[in-house]
Amino acid sequence: MPSRSDAAPARFLDLHVVQAVPFANLNRDDNNSVKTVRYGDTDRTRVSSQSWKRAIREYFQDSFGERALRTRRIGARVTRLLQEEHGWPEELAQRAGQHVAAGSSIKFERAKDTPAVTTNAMVYVPESAVAELAALAVEHRDALAAGKDIKKSADKSVLPKDRIDAVLRGRNGVINLFGRMLAEVDDAGVDGAVQVAHALTTHPTDVELDYFSAVDDVTSAWGDTTGSAHMGTAEFSAGVFYRYATVDLADLARNLGGDLSAARELAEGFADAFLLSLPRAKKTATAPHTIPDLVHIAVRSDRPLSYAAAFEQPVRSHADGGYAAPSRTALARYALAANRLLGGRGSLFTGWAGLGDKDLTGLGERADSFPALITAALDTAYARPKVDA
Repeated sequence: MPSRSDAAPARFLDLHVVQAVPFANLNRDDNNSVKTVRYGDTDRTRVSSQSWKRAIREYFQDSFGERALRTRRIGARVTRLLQEEHGWPEELAQRAGQHVAAGSSIKFERAKDTPAVTTNAMVYVPESAVAELAALAVEHRDALAAGKDIKKSADKSVLPKDRIDAVLRGRNGVINLFGRMLAEVDDAGVDGAVQVAHALTTHPTDVELDYFSAVDDVTSAWGDTTGSAHMGTAEFSAGVFYRYATVDLADLARNLGGDLSAARELAEGFADAFLLSLPRAKKTATAPHTIPDLVHIAVRSDRPLSYAAAFEQPVRSHADGGYAAPSRTALARYALAANRLLGGRGSLFTGWAGLGDKDLTGLGERADSFPALITAALDTAYARPKVDA
């Protein structure tokens, strides 16, 4: 880790978003219903942090070029790689996958009707871990060929446990950002550097039922009978969401061994992914691909500061209709009041970018674009402190 005198003074990168989403169901519950929350004595549409976090992670992986794999079927991935890239026969590749899954410190099981062995806990590793485990299997091919299939929990792997565990401890930018829970492998846990709140609408919303039917093309062409091939209903809602996340810059630097340059790069990638990602549920039926109406970024030295309380009293629609403009105003008003109440303590940077023409006093300097806003915030966050001569 860098010494205290070399470390950036910033601790948290707070990201606030106001975003209008049209008729959609971004995040469904177990009944395929719109998720809701009662806040300020009114029902709001909600999108869970887990749902949006997955969308952020997928966007980050696509744009950043680093991928992580979260699965119980790591052995099956190794089996497929050995067959497709190393030309192993199916039976031997299947056995290798079994021994990989059974060879770590994680408990495992084998389903009755499949030769595949799965880990009881999901592993969360860089995508490159699959190739590393396949290489380990290649190195021990003779032992695998002479060995037996894994059939029950008492069976032992011929592969070295310490080397499999070492691969499972591997991490990349995605894991350093989002963290990892893997208690069964010593020193594999990673404290996540990002915190993501559940998104909720700034105003009351109603859930609407959409009736739909599917036409049978043959019946339609022949005209020999009436009626649809399928009928059903689906739930949707629409509204303006407040979204919030924060990056613990100190935890991120700690996860990277004090590499502030790498930390800044990851923080920038996360900020970009948080602003532009969108959960994919029902996307083919709704295509709700909006961008944020307003983004406000703050850099703080003391603690994170969510502005969700700005909407505990739900906003009322604009005189000409719409919730986006009053939501932007409510956020700016609350930010100004909250920071005044705190006496300005902890605030190192505030700035914003958005679609509206109105100047939003309380949110800092306006930037021309989201990338410019992110850059300005990170320039402050990673500025080296001045040292007196």
